[in-house]
Amino acid sequence: MGFLSVLSFAHKLVTDRLSAGGIAVDGTAGTGADTLFLAEKAGSRGKVYALDIQEQALQLTRARLERAASKKLAEVELVLGSHHAMLELLPPSCRGKVSAIMFNLGYLPAEGADKALITSPSSTLPALEAGLELLAPGGIMTIVLYPGHEGGREEAAAVETWCAGIPQLTAQCILYRGLQRDDAPYLIALERKKPL
Repeated sequence: MGFLSVLSFAHKLVTDRLSAGGIAVDGTAGTGADTLFLAEKAGSRGKVYALDIQEQALQLTRARLERAASKKLAEVELVLGSHHAMLELLPPSCRGKVSAIMFNLGYLPAEGADKALITSPSSTLPALEAGLELLAPGGIMTIVLYPGHEGGREEAAAVETWCAGIPQLTAQCILYRGLQRDDAPYLIALERKKPL
């Protein structure tokens, strides 16, 4: 049978915490796979914000959502901007109300995309801090890390250090990782405990 992939496990964790009518954030829209997943889980009464710094990513996400238009999806707002500015880009009413936030770090895995344009600790760590403010108690943040590309290992180490420093009363953090390949993608997830 095998273990779940890191992306499937992230989706499973979110499924347990994002119910119909909820608010969710895709902090790195990419090709739109997580955005569509969140829109399906939040349903027609929910709201999803999908952020990316690349217009190409938002176009790919928009196209994926349009192909799934027959499904009952949440309202999705596509936001051109960096994940580090989430608190400024999302309405103030979202603070402490978001059920799920997903990050899929690295670079845009699309044809013609600039693979040198990657996420980095300088933007990712402020984004994670913002995510903590946005999460409702019981809400979840998933972070898929890619140590196999240039800069990915450093970003992964910085994210691990940041997560390990969160007080346990604020959030519980877990690590989901295969141990035989140190360059394989892996997942860190945190569940919000009490408000900041």
